[in-house]
Amino acid sequence: MDAVIIVLIILVVLVFIALIKTIQVIPQASAAIVERFGRYTRTLNAGLNIVVPFIDTIRNRIDLREQVVPFPPQPVITQDNLVVNIDTVIYYQVTDARAATYEVASYIQAIEQLTVTTLRNIIGGMDLERTLTSREEINAALRGVLDEATGKWGIRVNRVELKAIEPPTSIQDSMEKQMRADRDKRAAILQAEGVRQSEILQAEGHKQSEILRAEGDAKAAALRAEGEAQAIRTVFESIHAGDPDQKLLSYQYLQMLPKIAEGDANKLWIVPSEIGDALKG
Repeated sequence: MDAVIIVLIILVVLVFIALIKTIQVIPQASAAIVERFGRYTRTLNAGLNIVVPFIDTIRNRIDLREQVVPFPPQPVITQDNLVVNIDTVIYYQVTDARAATYEVASYIQAIEQLTVTTLRNIIGGMDLERTLTSREEINAALRGVLDEATGKWGIRVNRVELKAIEPPTSIQDSMEKQMRADRDKRAAILQAEGVRQSEILQAEGHKQSEILRAEGDAKAAALRAEGEAQAIRTVFESIHAGDPDQKLLSYQYLQMLPKIAEGDANKLWIVPSEIGDALKG
């Protein structure tokens, strides 16, 4: 009786194990490779799948989501014989689980080595200055080569990014000195331009001030001349309107003689001949 119970327990355990091996649940965005006696049979997609227990085995489970793999810095020689260290990041996605399993032993290692060799070929045709300023060009060229080579592995390379391009320390020091010199040069040029512009503005302001002063003096002189002319015209008109006789004119002439003689500089003055006629009056 005990032997029968033990056998039944063993059968139940075997059935339970068989059920576990028969039902395979594959998560979303994943795939599984099924082999039967060591040979590829089919690919299990996401969801509930049934396999033959003890005959079918799960060889590999592959994540179909986009993956990000950073690679360590790689020394690369430029066209002008300078060694730069380049960090790369690869964004890839498995599109064919069967090819990714059977076409290459380790697609991550294969992508890394292919990236290194392709970078050396691309950077080897560029000098340091072009390398530092042509990241987009390098990314595009690297992605094209990787995408073409990894297609047969069931891999699609979506993006390739250069994280950092580090030139030698001596070159970095030289570049920093050059950048500092360029900044000082630009600052000196801007300061000189500011001084020049200030002097130009001051000269323009002085010129405008002199022009305005000259115009003011000219207008003032014109107004004074016009006023004096108006005064003379008024006096002349008043004299003619009053119709003075000869005696009044002679009297006014005699009154002006002392004023003509005023002043220390007047050493000699001439008495006109008309003074006699004035005195007669």
